[in-house]
Order: sequence, then C-alpha cells, then structure tokens
Amino acid sequence: TRDDISTNLVISTDRRVYMVELRAREALYMPSVAWAYPAAPRGGRQAVATAPAIPAPSARNHRYGLQIQGESPPWRPVSVFDDGRRVYVVFPAGIAQGEMPPLFVLGADGEPQIVNSRIHRNVLIVDRLFGAAELRLGAGDRQQVVRIVRMEEREADARTEGDARRGGAS
Repeated sequence: TRDDISTNLVISTDRRVYMVELRAREALYMPSVAWAYPAAPRGGRQAVATAPAIPAPSARNHRYGLQIQGESPPWRPVSVFDDGRRVYVVFPAGIAQGEMPPLFVLGADGEPQIVNSRIHRNVLIVDRLFGAAELRLGAGDRQQVVRIVRMEEREADARTEGDARRGGAS
C-alpha cells in the first residue's frame, strides 16, 4: 500500500450525511466506525420525521457576511448566510439531480477539515460557523473549487445595505 494516497467517502443515511476522510498509512491500521441512534419513542403514535428548520428567506436575522469566490461550475451556490449558529449554503434548485460537492472548512492552519453538515432539498446546512471553506468536486487538473469566505463585518454590512438599495441580496 502506498502511504501517500487519500480520498473521501460520503455515506448518506436516512438521518445524516457522513463525510469521512480516508488516508493510507505505512503501518497496518483497521479502524471501525459505528453510528448509534436513540431508540424510537415508545407509545401509541409513530415518530414523525421532521425537516430541519431553515430560516425563511424573508427573515431579517440572516447574516450575509459570507462571500462566494472562485470558479463557476453548474453547482456553484447561489447564496450563503448564517443565523449565528449554522451556515446555510443555498445551491441551484436542480442540485439534487447532479453531483453535490463536499464542503471542507479551512482551519487556522489553512488545512481542510470535514465538518458535520446535512442536506435539505437544495440547502447544505453546516452545524457551525467558519471563516473560510471550500466546496470541491473532481480531482487533479479537473478539480473544481469554490471558496466561501467570511468578510469583515463592516464590509458585509455595507454590501447588505447596497443590496437592499438595489432591491435584493445574495
């Protein structure tokens, strides 16, 4: 086995999407991974699956201090915002019929990290805030990368005010 190869694995279940980074090592290592979900509630009624609460487009508590940069593939997000706890990446409506790029949050050292997230329709919900992240699809020379970068608060406020004057926001 070569010790310089890596890839990622996306596991979609009926409850979550798990993104696992796989790296080859020189030493033999066979980890195992398991997920445990709480048991269904007992009682006369069935548990009802609930959709994640995505803030309504008209909500005023959105913070649009995130900027989309880089290439323009068909899956490029149309907007990105946060609610102070989570980041919402809104993709074009037809993304469910195409390929969904994994999101890597860039740590303080600039290294990419996989984070907890889930998909609801065309919205990727990231369970934390971040300063910078990359959406990547493909490999090598054919890899497409779109960056999401948090802007300074004053710059974001000025952009939001300008968008409001023009009659829309991104």
